[in-house]
Amino acid sequence: MAEEKLKAAVIGLDERGRFLLEAAKASGYFEIEAVADTDTNLAEKTAEQYQCAAYDDYRQLVTALDSHIDQKSRALLVAAGMHCCDEHIRMAIKKNFNILKLAPAARDFEEAAEFVRLSEDENVKFAVANPGRYAKSFLTLREFLEQGRIEQLFLLNVFCSFGDERCPGWQSDPKLAGGGVLLHDCYKIIDQILWNFGLPQQVYSLHSNQAQDKQQRLYLAEDTAVLTMKYTDTFIGNLVAFRRSGTGQGQEYLQLYGKDKILTVSHRQLILTDGRGEICEHFDYDYDHINCMVDMLNDFALGIISSDNKKFYSSGRENLKNMAVIESAYLSARTGFPEEPAKILQMPSGATGMATGI
Repeated sequence: MAEEKLKAAVIGLDERGRFLLEAAKASGYFEIEAVADTDTNLAEKTAEQYQCAAYDDYRQLVTALDSHIDQKSRALLVAAGMHCCDEHIRMAIKKNFNILKLAPAARDFEEAAEFVRLSEDENVKFAVANPGRYAKSFLTLREFLEQGRIEQLFLLNVFCSFGDERCPGWQSDPKLAGGGVLLHDCYKIIDQILWNFGLPQQVYSLHSNQAQDKQQRLYLAEDTAVLTMKYTDTFIGNLVAFRRSGTGQGQEYLQLYGKDKILTVSHRQLILTDGRGEICEHFDYDYDHINCMVDMLNDFALGIISSDNKKFYSSGRENLKNMAVIESAYLSARTGFPEEPAKILQMPSGATGMATGI
């Protein structure tokens, strides 16, 4: 068990929030002080299980913890939708809470940049949970790339089907959610793309949803998206994603094409084939999402309490790149033209002081 712990609270106790809470408890670096949810019964039941305080008002939770927790060891773990807690995150940052937000970072680039700027002004951490970085298959992918195991890359192909997975009703409202399948479901795979391949020069995107009437379609977030990314004149990427009922079990995989080699990666497998489709190497992995989440939480905590940790895990500044690509995709879908994420990063919104540091 860790000797030094962060005093933490979790807001939002849906399935993702309870999963985050379980991982934080298993981490050993967090002491759960309180939980909060707008469902009073759920908050009280969860608090009883974890022997902590319960709140149904996020503002009250932040105020209560501010009164008795040392400023150097505060952490707010956010699983609630941004539409119901954005002001409380700002309040918590101003009261010197370190923030870990489940993906996505925010509803749009401007909101994410505001959180990053505010956290830097208050000298606290704002991070986004990307536990997929700790999946063994994707760690092996990173090793392959660093070792130059695939030469002359020319195509990246990513497929994401979220099948019959349920999502909360508010995610279908673009005003509340900020976006649909691209923002909420593809955020973590987009993080993998940028973590391994960097920021694309251009992004072109098309979006759709299942509304049959053109006017209705304007009031629903997208459930189908195609995203094309240009890295160089000789290397491009493509992402296809959809979330619709009746399409079976979800799946996500990434395929990378290079000279005489094709690399296919999912959470549980990594397969390297030659140009004829013959398998050169095949790795199977036990993928445990909670273990990846615990590893992620450990690094987040150590980035706060340890002076030896040089690079902070998945910082808000780093995640602005993800948000810039997503913002470019939504802009491209509206304009019908390719957009440049680098220009989004340089927007004079008060967050652009970050552009030179990303």
